Amino acid sequence: MMTSTVLCKPVAVMGGKPITARLYAIGRIFLSVAALTPVLGLTLLLGTLTNTAFANEQQEHELEQCSRTANYSIYLSGIYTGSMNRTETWQGNTAVVTSKSEASILGIGTQYRQRTELSWSSTTDEWLTDNFHQKVTGFRSRDMQVTFENNGHESRVDLDGEVETYVSEDIPLRDVDTLLIQIREYLLRGSKQFALIRQASDDIEAYQFYVQDTLTANIEPWGELTLIPVEQTGAEDVTYYFAPSMDYQLIKARYHGIILRGLIELDSYTSSCEPILAH
Repeated sequence: MMTSTVLCKPVAVMGGKPITARLYAIGRIFLSVAALTPVLGLTLLLGTLTNTAFANEQQEHELEQCSRTANYSIYLSGIYTGSMNRTETWQGNTAVVTSKSEASILGIGTQYRQRTELSWSSTTDEWLTDNFHQKVTGFRSRDMQVTFENNGHESRVDLDGEVETYVSEDIPLRDVDTLLIQIREYLLRGSKQFALIRQASDDIEAYQFYVQDTLTANIEPWGELTLIPVEQTGAEDVTYYFAPSMDYQLIKARYHGIILRGLIELDSYTSSCEPILAH
């Protein structure tokens, strides 16, 4: 039987201020919110085998569906600039992740939307992006559709009608949402260091991740939580904080820009899924 939890905290309102772009591949990676360079750049389980094709089809229909939803506030240099919503809808070893963010970028109202389909690869034992569709209106508007082949090592990117292909020899290409889910998988396995690559709009971005010692922090309204910091270096420097007691949910993330500093913080979290286990 599935249980449902609802966790919320008051949403802080600190006044809006125009910002530049790159905080959401975190307001998405920071979480891409990859689209909002310094800000929206601030702005992640999924098998069974049966004996016959009929049994496989029957089992798929019988799999229960569950979801996890998180709402975040986005800040730039301490100023509230927008919000982000992220929902994972799970069915067996597959998931659909929908993310949306709204912010003011250089005085322009900007909306970010993305839908990602991902699945577990029994061949390579990891979460892989099947495809994703990202749409940004307002600042740096674009319509981006991406598909992946060869276990994530090849991608086809359609950006506003212009098509490019990318190849990664060693590490699969992923979108930001699958990136977060794979980080979660590595934490469940006890990994301390790992590398991942994100498919951006016009390039691929390599990251190295380093898991730090756990710490405790008082996070409203949940009180004292044990957090696992994960430092990201490479194309962007970000520190993520995950809470094991909350399904390894991302609690907050800090974007370490040279000039601009970004932050996303969890405001509320609901789940109808069973506790997460490592594959």
